[in-house]
Amino acid sequence: MLIRPTTLADIPAIAEIYDDAVRTGTASFELDPPGTGEMTRRYDALVAGGYPYFVAVDEDGTLLGYAYVAAFRPRIAYRFTVENSVYVAPAAHKRGVGKALMTALIAECEQRGYRQMIAVIGDSANAGSIALHRACGFRDIGILASTGLKFGRWLDTVLMQRDLGTGDRTPAA
Repeated sequence: MLIRPTTLADIPAIAEIYDDAVRTGTASFELDPPGTGEMTRRYDALVAGGYPYFVAVDEDGTLLGYAYVAAFRPRIAYRFTVENSVYVAPAAHKRGVGKALMTALIAECEQRGYRQMIAVIGDSANAGSIALHRACGFRDIGILASTGLKFGRWLDTVLMQRDLGTGDRTPAA
């Protein structure tokens, strides 16, 4: 498996992975898959903002998953805090793809001087994502109960957090 920066050529496969996550899962609170055009717009905005965005591909070039960070909140005081997203193709679940992507993303964010990473996980029953984040050093910080309605049921939002680099132990530059 190779972890590398995302390119525009990856967006159709990313859109396909996300389409499945939206249609069949509760990790995303979107109800309608956004499609390749919207996923391209989102990618362009993240890249223009200077945020890292990675894909995992296997030896034959098949895209297995993707991960990126975005601003946690827009106000300037939050500039050292990012929110992560990670999605893995259904056929690649439980193969270490998510952990490889998160490890690369964390390292890149530390190199860029970010100090905190927040995970906003859809559905407190999303055991796979919660376990992945714990394995990557995230700690539980809270649950927002019944904040989303999808598939006819109320879903919680799980909040997890991880220090990056020295976290809050030293002033930021």
